[in-house]
Amino acid sequence: MTTGPCDGGDPVRLLRPHLHSLPAATSVPRRDGDDSAADGLPVFGYAAAMRVPMQTIRTMTRVWATLVALGLALTIALAAQSAWRAIAEHGARDVPPLPAPAGYEAEQHFSGAALLYADSAPIPPAGNESAAPAQGVTGTTALPALPVSASVANAAIRADAGAAAAAPFSMNAASALDRSRALECLTAAIYYEAASEPDAGQSAVAQVVLNRVRHPAFPGTVCGVVYQGSERSGCQFSFACDGAMARIPSRTAWARAARHAAMALAGYVYAPVGLATHYHTYAVTPAWNRSLVMTDVVGAHLFHRWKGFWGTRAAFARGYRGGEPVPGPHAPLVRSEPPATTALIAAVAPLPVAPVTRPADVRPAYAESGSYVASRPQDNLPPASTVLDKWKDSGKPLF
Repeated sequence: MTTGPCDGGDPVRLLRPHLHSLPAATSVPRRDGDDSAADGLPVFGYAAAMRVPMQTIRTMTRVWATLVALGLALTIALAAQSAWRAIAEHGARDVPPLPAPAGYEAEQHFSGAALLYADSAPIPPAGNESAAPAQGVTGTTALPALPVSASVANAAIRADAGAAAAAPFSMNAASALDRSRALECLTAAIYYEAASEPDAGQSAVAQVVLNRVRHPAFPGTVCGVVYQGSERSGCQFSFACDGAMARIPSRTAWARAARHAAMALAGYVYAPVGLATHYHTYAVTPAWNRSLVMTDVVGAHLFHRWKGFWGTRAAFARGYRGGEPVPGPHAPLVRSEPPATTALIAAVAPLPVAPVTRPADVRPAYAESGSYVASRPQDNLPPASTVLDKWKDSGKPLF
């Protein structure tokens, strides 16, 4: 009779027949991070056999990573070679010539130019004016005759030997419409000329505009100063003629420019630029640079004033009286052509002469063409009726 596991027999005696199938114990030293066995403790054959596949997996992983890296490198090299061939083939082709510049590209466009330039040729700038040569540079104009004597002018020059600040701008005599238009024009000048400048740079540009308003060499209104020369395509401020106003302004930047414009119109004076009426950037050196005196450098602009009497406070004595024009570039002046007379038309475009046919060239069948033909006598009555007698009374009433 065989004793079962539940018979309470000796367990060693029961397991002895199965011990011969197990592999021998192996002593494996412990590695860092290996919690499978303690140092020097025996590890059975199954755990020892698992270390060979793990090493194989690591080796295969390194091999696959190397193959993937080589594949990516090969793909990048092929893509670069294809791109280089495409660029070389494109560069070898003949590039068609660009069309002739027109409109905005030819600097002949500003807001509304399509309507204002229709069938008209604008007059070039006047001889006493010089338009802005580039963006961020003001134009200039000729000075009027000296309104005071030489002694008074010398006294004014001595009084303003140093840098003199401008007087506060006053709009007490202006109407609500003039105030609104002046604010819009001054805001546009600050935005398009100094939108990326700091607060000091925007205040300096506003001060230049208001200094020009009070100077007799420039118009007496804010809008007149800002858009001076736009009627002749020779703007004093480049943005009024180069098409910059066609772009929609940034709301935030426009509000910032309007804030500085309102401060200047309310009487705020930016003293560092003094009585400057011109400015330019570091990138451009205009022709009038040497004939003026530099007052200050603010941001990217260099500010200048007139020399002599016209650069003193006595020259900026004109008060503001309003009368602001409509904000925006002025309508261009067009050359008036004289009316064409009959003699001028005949001289420029003579009437064509009708061709004459010689009698010998007329065919016999058309020899009497156009001659008078006598009328033949006739009664001009309708022809006789062809209706049968039995049908003559058809259609008449029976009664």
